[in-house]
Amino acid sequence: MKEDEDPRAAAPSLEKREQQSGRLPGDRYVRIVRPGGREFKRQGGTYLATDRVFTARGPVAGAWDRLRTTLIGRRLGSDAEADERVSKKTGLAILASDNISSSAYATEETMRILALAGVGALTLTMPIALAVTAVLAIVVISESRVIRAYPNGGGSYLVALENHGVIAGLVAASALLIDYVLTVAVSTAAGVAAISSFVPAVHEHRVLWGLALIGLITVGNLRGVREAGVLFAAPTYAYMAGMVGIIAFGIFRVAGGDIPSAPLPPVPFPEAGTQALGVLLILRAFASGSVGLTGSEAVANGVPSFKPPEARNAVITLFIMGTVFAVIFLGITFLATTIGIRPDESELETVNSMLTRSIVGAGTPFYYYVQIATAIILLLAANTGFTGFPRLASVLANDRFMPRQFADLGSRLAFNTGIVVLALTAVVVLVAFGGSVTALVPLYTIGVFLAFTLSQSGLVRRWYRLRNPGWRISIAINSIGAAVTGVVLVVVAATKFALGAWIVLIVLPILVLLLYLVHRHYQDVHDALVLPTLELKLPPSVPPVVIVPIARLDRAAVQALSFARSISPSVKAVHVSTTREGAEAFRKRWAKWDPDIPLDVIESPYRSLLTPLLHYIDAIDKADEQPITVVLAEFVPRHWWEFILHSQTAFRLKANLLFRRNTIIIDVPYHFEDGARIT
Repeated sequence: MKEDEDPRAAAPSLEKREQQSGRLPGDRYVRIVRPGGREFKRQGGTYLATDRVFTARGPVAGAWDRLRTTLIGRRLGSDAEADERVSKKTGLAILASDNISSSAYATEETMRILALAGVGALTLTMPIALAVTAVLAIVVISESRVIRAYPNGGGSYLVALENHGVIAGLVAASALLIDYVLTVAVSTAAGVAAISSFVPAVHEHRVLWGLALIGLITVGNLRGVREAGVLFAAPTYAYMAGMVGIIAFGIFRVAGGDIPSAPLPPVPFPEAGTQALGVLLILRAFASGSVGLTGSEAVANGVPSFKPPEARNAVITLFIMGTVFAVIFLGITFLATTIGIRPDESELETVNSMLTRSIVGAGTPFYYYVQIATAIILLLAANTGFTGFPRLASVLANDRFMPRQFADLGSRLAFNTGIVVLALTAVVVLVAFGGSVTALVPLYTIGVFLAFTLSQSGLVRRWYRLRNPGWRISIAINSIGAAVTGVVLVVVAATKFALGAWIVLIVLPILVLLLYLVHRHYQDVHDALVLPTLELKLPPSVPPVVIVPIARLDRAAVQALSFARSISPSVKAVHVSTTREGAEAFRKRWAKWDPDIPLDVIESPYRSLLTPLLHYIDAIDKADEQPITVVLAEFVPRHWWEFILHSQTAFRLKANLLFRRNTIIIDVPYHFEDGARIT
C-alpha cells in the first residue's frame, strides 16, 4: 500500500482480507472474503445492491412479495427509466385521453343546461360548441409555448412560480391538483353512465362500479407508465375510430337526405322549459360545455414522460389531441342538433347512446362497439389524472411544498404515494356526489382555467423580461390565451358558484395554505440541521445516564444490562411492581444476583406500569445534566402470530418516549438463538 493511500480504502466494510500461508515456506497470499458478495457488488468506490437484497425473507413477507409482484410486476432498476418513456402514439393515449374522452359528454352537458329553457333553445348547442372549440385552439397554441419554455414539466405551476411568485405558483398547483382529482371522479362517473346506457341495471349501483374501476386503474398505474400506456392505448384508438366512423356515416346519411329519426329519451326535459333563455343561461351552457377543455394541460405537465426529443413530441401530441377532440366534439354536436336529439333528465341514457342508435340502430354490433369503446375510454380517461397528479406532486415535493414521500419512485418507477392518495381522494369525491356526472361537472373546469390563466399571464411576463427572438409574437399569443381563459374562468365561477363551484373556491385556499405550511416546516428543519461548513469537527459527547427498565430478571434483561454497561459507566436499573410483595421479591432476587448496577424499585398501587416509569425518567432527567438513554429489553418470538401472546410493554414505552427531548431510545431484541451467548 502506498503511504498516501487511505488505509480504510484497502479494506472496505463488506470485505475481509485474510493473510494465509502458501504451500512453500515463506509464501504468503491474501484471501479476500466477501460475506455479502452475492447481495452487494463493488462499483469503484461504492457498493451496488443486487436483486438478492430485495428478496423477501420469511413466509409472510414472501407471500406479500409474490402478491405485489403479481399485481404490479417485478421491480425495475433505475437504469430502466429510459425504457419507461412513452412515444407520441402512447402518450396520446395516456396524457390526452381525458381531453379526447370529454367529447363524449361535453355536448350533452351543454344541452342539459339549454334544455332548461325548452327544446327550442337546443339550437344554440352548435354555436356554443364552436365557441368552446375556438377557446381550445387558443389554449393548445398557448400551451405549446409552455412546453417549449419549460420542457422539464411542471406546467402551470412552474410558470406561475417563476414569473408571478410563490403564492401564484401554489394557487396554480392547488388548482391542478383539485382538477386531477375531479378528472378521476368525473371520468369514472361518465364511464359508468355510458355502461348504464345499454345495461340499465348498472345505474342503480353506479357508485360501487365506480369504486371498482378506480381500483383497477390504480393497479394499472402502479405497474408503471409504459405498461399503463400499453394497457390504455388500444381503447383510446378504438374510441377514436368508432366515433369518427359513426360521425362519417351520420353525415353521409344527412347529406343524402336520409336524416335519422330522433329517439325519445327515457325521461325527456319539458317541451316548454322551466327557465327563461337569457344571457346567464347561455353562459352556464358554455361553462358546462367547457368541460371539453379539461385535460389539455396534462401534456404540458407530463413532458418528461416522452421519449427524446421530449418537447417536440409533447407539442405534436398536444396538437393531435386538440384536432381529434374538435372533430369528434363538433361532429357529435352537429348530428345531435340536426337529428333533434334531446338529453335525458334522469341520466339513464347518454346523448352519445341515443345518437348512435338513431344512426345505426339499437342492438346492432356497431352500436355496442361504440358504446363499449366510449365507456372504456371514459373510464381510462381517469388515467390522465393518475399521470398528472403524481408527477405534479413529485415536483412540489422536490420543491418542499408537499411531503417528501410524493417524490419517491416505487419499485416500478411510478410515484406510488401520489397514485394511492389520488385514488383515495377520488373515491371520497365520487361517493360524496353519488357518482353523478351532472353533480360533479359544476366543480370541474374552474381549477384548469385558473391554472391556464396564471400560466399564460406568467409567460407574458417571461417573454417581456427575456426579450429573446420572436418575443413579440409570443407575448401576443399568450396575452390572447390569458385573456380568453381568464374570461372563461370568470364565467365558469360565476355561473356555477351556486351549483357546487363554491366548494372548489373554499378548498383551493385551504390547500394553498397547507402547501405553504409544509414548505415552512421543511425550511425550519433545513435551517436547524444544515451544516455551516464541512470543516466542523465532531463535538465531544458526554456519556449518558442509561436507564434499563426491567420487568423480570431473565436472559433478555441480562443482555440489555450488558449492552447498557458497554456504552456508559452510569447505568440504572428500574423495576415497576403493582404489589408490595412483588417489589420486595424482585429487590431480594436482584441483591442475590448482585450485578453491581444500582436498582430502583417503584411500587405502583394503581396498577399502571408506564406512567410511573415515565415520571421516573423525568425525575432522573431533572436531577442530572447528562443525556438520558433508555435501553429496552424486548423478547422477539419465533413466529409473528406469537406477538399477540405478549403485552408489548417495550413497544408502548417506545411510543411514549419517541418525541421526548434529551432522550435516546435503544431497543435490545432477544431471540431464542441468543441464549447460547448468555451462560
